[in-house]
Amino acid sequence: MTGKENNFALIGVAGYIAVRHLQAIKDTGNNLLSALDPFDSVGCIDSYFPRADFFVEFERFDRHIDKLKRVGTRVDYVSICSPNYLHDSHIRFALRQGADAICEKPLVLNPWNLDALGEIEKETGKSIYNILQLRLHPAIIALKKKIDQESPGKVHDIDLSYITSRGNWYRISWKGDIQKSGGVATNIGVHFFDMLTWIFGPVQENIVHVSAANHAGGFLRLEKARVRWFLSIDHNDLPAVVKKRGQRTFRSISMDGEDIEFSDGFADLHTETYKNILEGKGFGLEEARRSIETVYTIRNSTAVGLKGEYHPHLKNIGKDR
Repeated sequence: MTGKENNFALIGVAGYIAVRHLQAIKDTGNNLLSALDPFDSVGCIDSYFPRADFFVEFERFDRHIDKLKRVGTRVDYVSICSPNYLHDSHIRFALRQGADAICEKPLVLNPWNLDALGEIEKETGKSIYNILQLRLHPAIIALKKKIDQESPGKVHDIDLSYITSRGNWYRISWKGDIQKSGGVATNIGVHFFDMLTWIFGPVQENIVHVSAANHAGGFLRLEKARVRWFLSIDHNDLPAVVKKRGQRTFRSISMDGEDIEFSDGFADLHTETYKNILEGKGFGLEEARRSIETVYTIRNSTAVGLKGEYHPHLKNIGKDR
């Protein structure tokens, strides 16, 4: 910790993930000066920083932050929880205002955006931090340590399944627009791809078997793993036993046929991320590169269909399971 109270601004405060950032700012003993969101259902602020100024127009928010700077009230960090396609612009805003940026995943949608942001870091002397909270999960840290200690050349078989049902609102929102969200693999999968490439090494082969608005599946050959993956927002893709229980989400990651269990322990990971950032140990631009390159390739690949090492869920799409 820095030992001093830092001033924060937050962009995207009406989003579902923003409350974790509000909690993290409060838990680390810091202060939220100002928040922005075009939607005004932000009463949650009262539980954390009721004196924070709130804006629904970026232009007024911009003017306010500039005014604070001119009267000697410095914004040290800007936390960014806005839609994916706006991250790049909002990071640039933060750095040009003299603040460090803390941004949700995906940091940007395209790999070359990372290079441009790196130049702005150099120009401003400020830093960009990514929220990669799975890297702080005790079970994931233990798994990485185990893999790092194995003999060279050992390769594991990984199956990743993540189905998180979304209603009709999803396709109408920005999340349903691939130009704004990056598509289903980016929007709900980028943190899994970051975790896997962090543990098992860089991508050597990236094949997409199925790619649609509601689901996608493919195969990744990593340095230390062969990964079959399936991601979906379609309730129809849930296994029958999960539907019968009335559940709307199914997540499974197995290694060599054995489940990797990390369902618990998520509650405070944003706060731990903030602590690391405030101590100068946050995850920077280059930490995000592997996952950004992975989902960019998936988004721009032509699906090859059900051949090769495809995920077993794919052959059941459209069937009652």
